[in-house]
Amino acid sequence: MKRTLLLALSLVVCANNAGAMDRKTLTIASEGASPPWNAITPQGELAGFDIDVGRDLCRRMKIECTFVPQDWDGIIPALTVGKFDAIMSGMAITEKRKKSIAFSKPYAGGFNQIVMRKDLDLPPTDTSAALDLTTIDPEKQAMIEELRAALNGRTLGVLRSSNSEAVLNELFGKVATIRSYDSQDNMHLDLVAERIDGGLADYFTWKAFLDSKDGGIATFYGPQLSGGLWGPGVGVGLRQDDGELVGAFDSAIDAATKDGTLKRLSEQWFKIDVSPRTPN
Repeated sequence: MKRTLLLALSLVVCANNAGAMDRKTLTIASEGASPPWNAITPQGELAGFDIDVGRDLCRRMKIECTFVPQDWDGIIPALTVGKFDAIMSGMAITEKRKKSIAFSKPYAGGFNQIVMRKDLDLPPTDTSAALDLTTIDPEKQAMIEELRAALNGRTLGVLRSSNSEAVLNELFGKVATIRSYDSQDNMHLDLVAERIDGGLADYFTWKAFLDSKDGGIATFYGPQLSGGLWGPGVGVGLRQDDGELVGAFDSAIDAATKDGTLKRLSEQWFKIDVSPRTPN
C-alpha cells in the first residue's frame, strides 16, 4: 500500500515537472519609456537592450516570447496577478522587490546620475567620480554633503516607485523639493519647460535624452551613483513560485555571458560593456 502511494506521488511530481519543462510560450513586460533599455518605436513595437536580450534568452530556452508594454507604476502588481510571466525593464534587483517577486541573476549592471539644467549657477562637480552607496565612509559622506549644499532649494524630478525615488528622498529630501513622475518622458518635458531644475535617473536613460535635440539644456551633475538600494544589477523579474523559470533564465544568462552576447548587445545599445562578469 505504501509502495503504491509513493509510486503515485512520484508520478504526480514527474508530471508536474514535465509540464513546467514543456513550457512553449512566455509573455514578458517592459515599460517602453527608458531608452536605450527599452522604448516604443514609431510603429508601436517594443525595442531596446532589454528586448534584444529577452529574445536571445528565450531562444536559448527554446521558448516563444511575446513582449508587451506596461506602465512602471503597476508592473510588479501586474506580474504577481498573472497579467504576464516576466519583467525585463531595466529593473534593479533589490531586497525590497525580492519581498514581492523573484529575480534571475543579473544580465546587466550600470549606474545612476543626477542631471541639472545648464542655466543654473551651480558649483562644478566631478561627473566621472564614482559613489557606491552600499557603505558610507567619511570621504563618501563629504561628497554627499557637497551635493546637498549645491542642490539646496532646488526642485528635482524622479521616476515614481523607482529605487532612484527612494535614494533621492533619502539623500536630498530635506534640502530639495522632490517631484515624482509616472514616466521618464514626462520628467524630460518638465525639465525642458524649467518646471524642475534637474533629476535623478539611470545614466543611460539620461544619456539618450541629453544626446537628443531637447537635451542640450541639461548636463550630468555630481558623481556616478550605484549600490545601496539599487542592488547588484538588473535582472529578470518573475513570480516567486516560478523557481524553475528562474533557473532557466539563470542558465540562459550564464550562456549569453560566456559567449559574449551580453557584451555585444550592451556595447550596441550603450556603447560600453555593462554585461555581468563571466561566471566561473
